Amino acid sequence: MAAHVLIVDDDTDLLRLLAMRLSAAGYRVSSAESAEDALAQMALARPQLVISDVQLPGADGLQLFETIRAQHAALPVILLTAHGTIPDAVEATSRGVFTYLTKPFDGKQLLEQVAQALALAAPAAAGPAEPAAWRAGIVSHSTRMEELLAEALLVAKSDASVLIRGESGTGKELLAQALHRASRRSSRPFVAVNCSAIPETLLESELFGHVKGAFTGATQNHRGLFQAADGGTLFLDEIGDMPPALQVKLLRVLQERSVRPVGANQPVPIDVRILSATHRDLDAMLADGSFREDLFYRLNVVSLQLPTLAERREDIPLLAQHFLTTLAARHGRRIRGFAPEALRALATAAWPGNVRQLHNVVEQVCALATAPLIPLTLVQRALRTPSVQVLSFAEARQRFEREYLVGLLKLTDGQVADAARLAERNRTEFYRLLQKHGLTPGRFRGDESDAEADEDSARNSPRHEGENGPVAN
Repeated sequence: MAAHVLIVDDDTDLLRLLAMRLSAAGYRVSSAESAEDALAQMALARPQLVISDVQLPGADGLQLFETIRAQHAALPVILLTAHGTIPDAVEATSRGVFTYLTKPFDGKQLLEQVAQALALAAPAAAGPAEPAAWRAGIVSHSTRMEELLAEALLVAKSDASVLIRGESGTGKELLAQALHRASRRSSRPFVAVNCSAIPETLLESELFGHVKGAFTGATQNHRGLFQAADGGTLFLDEIGDMPPALQVKLLRVLQERSVRPVGANQPVPIDVRILSATHRDLDAMLADGSFREDLFYRLNVVSLQLPTLAERREDIPLLAQHFLTTLAARHGRRIRGFAPEALRALATAAWPGNVRQLHNVVEQVCALATAPLIPLTLVQRALRTPSVQVLSFAEARQRFEREYLVGLLKLTDGQVADAARLAERNRTEFYRLLQKHGLTPGRFRGDESDAEADEDSARNSPRHEGENGPVAN
């Protein structure tokens, strides 16, 4: 795949010339007219080289370089400089700029420097053309994930227990599967169990097995998941939800390398590598005693922390397109991709549900799309989460009316004549309004707590259900 080069210059003629030269040389080129635009584009797709003029509107090329170096330390930058800014460019090379070229520059020299910069950065930035088989299920080209996967590959070669930490939806089971595939146990079973999904009364039997007659309903011997994973890997997901009594038994299994099925007299030896994962704060659980310290150290020989999706934003376009391609093929939809503004909306969204939420959003837009490109409107619809309560007009009017009456009664200490005069209504009509909203004027005379009790009582009465009913989406 052609290397991606981002060029940044506010001179549109020079920008066009550079793009033509680099495209003719076989590079994939994108362009930006300011540092701010360049950084926004990099949030969507990280290039393998940045070429930037020093003099730019807003933040200049040197500030752009400093930001790039802070976010992507291995990404090479070439600066274009006029004679007046040569000293700045020379100083920048001492801080890590790959090189600088003075204007006007020779086209051949430019291509030579581009080739050298890409060759130097290729191992870190470009990565393999196809992901290795062991990590095939993990779609990423972000520096953060590549560093994590490099560490995971080293860990996989040993039999050390690994604790995978990360928020829900970050892909902890995918990483566990990758660790298994990269290990010497890859030809043996990979067995996953979610400790929070199995009732406490059944979890011991599921993990360790049971013998016939061990309890009511045990009509035959049952091999537990430890025995099913013998020779391979057992992945204990959401280990932080394991009941304390079972933590003690798990610790014994890890220490003795054998399991005792429920109702059995003799232990059964096992050879299993343990991987575990949790989204919980185990350090806090250790402090309050809800998770055993000795078990924690058995499981946490090596710890791997998965980043949130917001911490690997450059992966969002890649993941979104991967999910879209997979889902479109599965459902027979002729959808090619996302409109640019739709992709930008995905790349800048909050993603509290991480990769799992992104998959759900893509599945929704894929189901609703009627054109080859997913438009911005569909993405906005899938991402929208109401931040304010939405009421019907009638409900809003009723709420305002009642709060207005309460305010008047408080202001006049429950004197109906004064309240009606302020509202410019006759007393008969005003009494009718008070009755409609279940308000008693006497409750507002002198005792504020009584008035609040009256207000709460009326608000929770059946006639006012519309005020506090389900929020309309």
